[in-house]
Amino acid sequence: MKFSNKTDSLPEDVALRVSHVSKDFKLPYEKTNSLKGVVFNTIRRQNGYTIQHVLKDISFEIKKGDFFGIVGKNGSGKSTLLKIISRIYSPNSGKVQVNGKLVPFIELGVGFNPELTGRENVYLNGAMLGFTREEIDDMYDDIVDFAELGDFMEQKLKNYSSGMQVRLAFSVAIKSQGDILVLDEVLAVGDEAFQKKCQDYFFEAKREKKTIILVTHSMSDVRKFCNKAMLIQDGVISKFGMPDDVASAYSDYFLEQQQKAVQKDNEAVRLEHGNGIRMVDVQVTTNGRSTQLLDINQNFTIKIVFECDRDIPRGVFAINLIDQQGRVALATSNKVNSDKDTFTKGRHEIVFEIENVLASGDYHVNIAAASGNDLLLKQSTVYQFQVRKAKLYDQSLTHPRISVKLI
Repeated sequence: MKFSNKTDSLPEDVALRVSHVSKDFKLPYEKTNSLKGVVFNTIRRQNGYTIQHVLKDISFEIKKGDFFGIVGKNGSGKSTLLKIISRIYSPNSGKVQVNGKLVPFIELGVGFNPELTGRENVYLNGAMLGFTREEIDDMYDDIVDFAELGDFMEQKLKNYSSGMQVRLAFSVAIKSQGDILVLDEVLAVGDEAFQKKCQDYFFEAKREKKTIILVTHSMSDVRKFCNKAMLIQDGVISKFGMPDDVASAYSDYFLEQQQKAVQKDNEAVRLEHGNGIRMVDVQVTTNGRSTQLLDINQNFTIKIVFECDRDIPRGVFAINLIDQQGRVALATSNKVNSDKDTFTKGRHEIVFEIENVLASGDYHVNIAAASGNDLLLKQSTVYQFQVRKAKLYDQSLTHPRISVKLI
């Protein structure tokens, strides 16, 4: 048995239990009419499809009164898991046990008919959720009041705006008096007023200890509403527990992917030659190691290595840090506290030691070298990095303290 509503096998305080659930999909190979394509497809497989393993032995349970968050990148398997919990899909193996009536709000418009009126759709959708006509009669006024659609319930749904449809569908879900409410990214739809109404409902539901399962990409919503959460990656549970820990793991995962991309971009930069000066290396470093990620308030250095093929009198080497809006967040040069006015022939290293008061966000480094008023070299985006946002606060840019060493 893959689904069960029997409560005798679940403890009284457990709302839902998922046991060793796996789900595969058969993905057909692209059809081809060419002889070459047919031969190639025949060689690489015997069947006309490949197997995609979406969920791999997933097990967890949700207690009554939990506000449970499920997070993960697109394609991680979280929406498939919700559809299994909601009995839209059957698992290939494993079991889902539900203690009570489960009400899903997974995809906007599922169970709605655009040719029917708003009133008729409420009854249709309620029936699909397993409610009798008498039960829907009792809920109807609350559904309409929450959706604020009293003047439109006799109009056909196809004449509703998308925002009106969202309000109606969500109102049916939350006013259906189910024991477990399943929501997939509901806060990402609707206008600002509707989203505020959703948040007010969530705060009320949390106070009343209602059981809610929320799938979201918003880590602030996870931290704000949930008392438990889990992170799904590549079809397995990679983190389970407190919302802050799960949200941080999710953010760190994406941050790691971003930093790998930034590191690749930094390594691909071709440093330019100027008039009598050649760039060798540019790095942002902490504790002597190059980095693409800084914590807010974490001090850092910018190390510049260059070679001169002649003496450069009145030598100036300048850097600008540019934020993600294209504004100059910091500008400095070796003239800040150095009395050396000549770059002699050979290799030099300039180290800018910077007290980090940068706001969170993305930055890149621009460089320029001059001899007096003569510009010798100018190059943009020679290095990219990011300042990580603090959990509890952010900080605006003030004036940093900078020291410069010319070697």
